[in-house]
Amino acid sequence: MTGQLITLSLVAIWSAMAVYALAFIAFTIDLARRTAPASEDVVVRSAAADSALSYETMTEGSSSSGRGSTAVLERTAARVDGTLRSSKWTRIAMAFTVIAWILHVGGTVLRGLAAGRVPWANMFEFSLTATAIVVGVFLAVQFWQDLKFLGAYVVAFALLLLGLATVNFYVDVIPLPPALQSYWLVIHVFVASLGTGFFALGAGLSIAQLLQAGGSKRLKFLGTLPSAVTLENMAYRLIVVGFVFWTFTLIAGAIWAEHAWGRYWGWDTKEVWTFIIWVIFAGYIHARATRGWRGSRSASLAIIGFAAVIFNFTIVNLFFKGLHAYSGISM
Repeated sequence: MTGQLITLSLVAIWSAMAVYALAFIAFTIDLARRTAPASEDVVVRSAAADSALSYETMTEGSSSSGRGSTAVLERTAARVDGTLRSSKWTRIAMAFTVIAWILHVGGTVLRGLAAGRVPWANMFEFSLTATAIVVGVFLAVQFWQDLKFLGAYVVAFALLLLGLATVNFYVDVIPLPPALQSYWLVIHVFVASLGTGFFALGAGLSIAQLLQAGGSKRLKFLGTLPSAVTLENMAYRLIVVGFVFWTFTLIAGAIWAEHAWGRYWGWDTKEVWTFIIWVIFAGYIHARATRGWRGSRSASLAIIGFAAVIFNFTIVNLFFKGLHAYSGISM
């Protein structure tokens, strides 16, 4: 029975990766079509732009300059252009993402059933769970804010990490080491995964913010995205939520360490890097709230913080020895 569950889990994960690949292609086409001219939409865009232009003339008065009118026309055309020409591919991409996520979650649950425990006791299992949570957070956030333009970034991240984990980090189901036989495994790692999901979205918004602020003429789809200020504010809110989860992760890890090894803090490499990540994001929140950091500086710090999370999961796990390294492939 266990062998069948493991096989079904792998089939579900590989199937999820295939559908994620289709979602990534659809998201990429969506972004590309936002930049390509479409003759069939010209009349619609012009009509919408003229309507907006007439509205602004009525509300602001006839003193509007030609330059201002042109700006309104360009902004409206870009907005309508992005909405009309990306909606079809956005729906396709989101449908693929939801299907892939269901397969992904199903494969992760089957792995847990095969192991008889939560499926995040080693790097392979944590990769399954963390990427499922990242994509889940992305899908859930859509009810708060339309962040579908981050779809290619999120799906690519999940697909890449799943591929690396399945090919390089896969291990059969094995008994847990004594230190992991604790209910804190459920709490600590799950909350860390939630924090990672929010940090990932915050970093994606920060990358978009830097691109938007740079005003690259080659990336015309940026004209269909929110302004750099709006992107920065959304990133800040998501990172604050992630920071709350990461703070609890740090506290729960200390309590678990006391239960497992008889001390709250031991300067283990993993513990140190978890604290470094906390300091980076604490600095980001503090600097933005009290020092007036805005724009590229805050965005860069958010990206550095998420890079530290990735470094902690990959380089620290693989190349640094410590109490958190079980058989070289575990958390």
